[in-house]
Amino acid sequence: MNFPPNSSVLVTGGTGSFGQALISRLLSDHPEVTKIVIYSRDELKQFEMQQRFPRTDYPQLRFFIGDVRDQPRLRRALTGIDYIVHAAALKQVPAAEYNPFECIQTNVMGAENLISAALDTSVKRVVALSTDKACAPINLYGATKLCSDKLFLAANNMKGKRDLRLSVVRYGNVMGSRGSVIPFFLKQKQTGVLPITDPRMTRFNILLSHGVDLVLHALEASLGGELWVPKIPSYRIVDVAEAVGPDCEQKIVGIRAGEKLHEEMITETDSLSTIETDDNYIMVPTSPFTSQEENIARFQEHHSARRVPEGFHYRSDSNDRWLSVEELRELIDTGMH
Repeated sequence: MNFPPNSSVLVTGGTGSFGQALISRLLSDHPEVTKIVIYSRDELKQFEMQQRFPRTDYPQLRFFIGDVRDQPRLRRALTGIDYIVHAAALKQVPAAEYNPFECIQTNVMGAENLISAALDTSVKRVVALSTDKACAPINLYGATKLCSDKLFLAANNMKGKRDLRLSVVRYGNVMGSRGSVIPFFLKQKQTGVLPITDPRMTRFNILLSHGVDLVLHALEASLGGELWVPKIPSYRIVDVAEAVGPDCEQKIVGIRAGEKLHEEMITETDSLSTIETDDNYIMVPTSPFTSQEENIARFQEHHSARRVPEGFHYRSDSNDRWLSVEELRELIDTGMH
């Protein structure tokens, strides 16, 4: 991504794992970004981040306490902002099942608030983070993120003649992120027992740095309305357990409510409107003004992409790329970057 001189970026959920990785990249590699606004609601996490990035060394950082549920505050924060990366979400599956409307308020209404504020200000590009759980969702978290994705993509129809482009990036488990399986296993390793929900379980895997790469690429390359899915490897949960604790007992505890055996990012029906490059799949939006074939051709040309094969789907158990126990162990030992 090559930002124009004196660009400004706002990151919702900027104190989270992804937000901090993105902001570190902007600070190290993009001196042309002269203002970065961290918009989040946790004052303690903001305070801790300010210690990591002191104002004397990083004068381009601004810390905004605010909730995506609060549209007037969002609108104020977006004054003079060129680019938005939307990473704020309630994402813990059990918490969402127990507190469903809280999850809807943040993930769906928060998305709508951000879109409305972006439409009313001078924002040029928006990339929203999604999740594999938004594809054929079976839990409330996944359902709210599917709604959020639809809102961001449909907003491209409301921008009028403005050069505003909104797109979505969808990927699988981020290796080592807060609340994910590897930090949990590393902690449990001390007990000598690693709980396995189901030995058949598979997941997609992406490194935090790859997620940042994809978001920056989507900011630069999107026409507007794309849903980006990276080509990433899968792993077997039993292989992760073996990589973390080869001497540990693996105890089968059963699959949890709202959890899938295998994750999916593109269904067979989605694939009818999906194109691919060497690195990514791109779901093309529908257009109210042109036929879908014309629309797909336009996106194909723009991205130098090709159609996916008929009947294609992208699931973690039928992937053609797998991480071995040795590769997983090496990634864990090197800090999962």
